[in-house]
Amino acid sequence: MNHLLEIGDRSWRLPNHAHLVVYEREGSERGLLTIYDCGATQGPPKAQLLGTLESVEADAVIDPNPTGRVVSLREAATLEEVESDRYRIA
Repeated sequence: MNHLLEIGDRSWRLPNHAHLVVYEREGSERGLLTIYDCGATQGPPKAQLLGTLESVEADAVIDPNPTGRVVSLREAATLEEVESDRYRIA
């Protein structure tokens, strides 16, 4: 499921207040990225992707939790697939 606006080959636009929940699985290089339009919304996720989030280069608040981390963007950004199942936010 990926309903993000595609802006190029293997890159998608993330809205200003996007909220990403990153689940990291022990013993595996593939986790789960769940992307919401906004952290305050009660709606379904905009996308779910298997893989890892390698880096965040945009203005964001990153909160670690027991299963991974939560990334709350403070500016519009781009989600890029840098390698198979490896993503970054620029």
